[in-house]
Amino acid sequence: MTKPTFRSLALGLACAAQLAALCGPAAAQGLRPTPLFGGSQPPGFGSAPAGPRPADYIVAVVNSEPITNNEVRLRLLRYEQQLAQQGSPMPPRAQLTREVLERLIIEKAQLQLARETGIKAEDAHVDQAELNVARQNQVEVAELRRRLAADGINVAQFREDLRNQILLQRLRDRELEARVKVTDLDIDAFLREQQQGAGDPALTEINLAHILVAVPENATPAQLAPLQAKAQRLLERARAGEDFARLARENSEAAGAAASNGVIGLRTADRYPPLFVDATRDVREGGISDIFRSAAGFHIVKVIERRQGGTPGVSVTQSRARHILIRPDGRTTEAQARAKLADFKRRVQAGQADFAQLARENSQDASARNGGDLGWTSPGMFVPEFEEVMNSLTPGQIADPIVSRFGVHLIQLQERRQSTLSQKEQRDVVRNLVRERKLDEAYATWAREVRGRAYVEFREPPQ
Repeated sequence: MTKPTFRSLALGLACAAQLAALCGPAAAQGLRPTPLFGGSQPPGFGSAPAGPRPADYIVAVVNSEPITNNEVRLRLLRYEQQLAQQGSPMPPRAQLTREVLERLIIEKAQLQLARETGIKAEDAHVDQAELNVARQNQVEVAELRRRLAADGINVAQFREDLRNQILLQRLRDRELEARVKVTDLDIDAFLREQQQGAGDPALTEINLAHILVAVPENATPAQLAPLQAKAQRLLERARAGEDFARLARENSEAAGAAASNGVIGLRTADRYPPLFVDATRDVREGGISDIFRSAAGFHIVKVIERRQGGTPGVSVTQSRARHILIRPDGRTTEAQARAKLADFKRRVQAGQADFAQLARENSQDASARNGGDLGWTSPGMFVPEFEEVMNSLTPGQIADPIVSRFGVHLIQLQERRQSTLSQKEQRDVVRNLVRERKLDEAYATWAREVRGRAYVEFREPPQ
């Protein structure tokens, strides 16, 4: 089950704009802003054509599959709202339109390849992805669907978008895993690079917590004043010693703040919006930034941790969990496995069964002999779909059955702790970081190969 944390399309891409920008920056989605049309454009692209256009029309054809103007417009809207939520600078509209179209072309070509090579995404996996999106927004699936419908988003199309993202991720996993090898020499070189590159944003790691006071688009001065005053009061309370996590949980309007206590997470500085990095550049660990403004609203940021990755004394939050794994086969369907594990959960919670004993008798992996115990693990040790659910649990809590690429799991979190990594554990973390970097590079090369093999016909410029 162990796998490096290669950044995927993250499934939330299908609904980023409508659900408070669930997905991260384009680079974090495995997408790279490559030059469009090899540095040139077909005639008319990048400028609005004269005269009115019909409601929808074909702007390009990838092999035999069309891309419509409405597809480009919807993806463009999502991306613009995502950039605004992150406080990132907005590229010129024409440039952004070209990049969005190129990404749609790349996506279409990869989806066609996935289907041609027999990759599938079962309904149960789509159900799990939809559940994950609902959890990220602290709502039930029924409420998520109600909100989607209220925003004019077709639920069936939303689920089809999720299915496509699963197909893309499975294709990329299959194509890229064999291309990447990490040696001890690679790890040594990375550590030397870190020691020599103090101050490099690609090497400096920071963990920030964040409070957002949202500002409506095109807000008037009369609307701005009370919101800025609210942000100022929150800043004063935080600097006076009130618990920042509670303030974020109760007041921040950033997506996921209630569940994460406003914590964004440890990552290299180049993976944070530049506004956040600039605002905290001179803030010490434990300190709180001044208020700053982005298109999304007023921000207050606390520096939880700042370090050079791979240095001695690195502390991480480790989890100890156990699970029961059932692998669907010719005798057991995915639905039957989920039902069986749901019954196990009910029996354990009712005191009618022991989790460890059920794991020893039923789990279909090597952890069965240990009662399903997976031991102490650091972030990035499990596949994302497993780790995301595990991280959402409190000690003693059992999740609903989830589906991963390995089968159907019932997960119970036993304990959490802060742990200082040994030198060997640090090298394991670095190995994952190096692998992730190489996967990004391999993806860029592979995506160009797939794009180069596709026949692309440009029709009319998007509006």
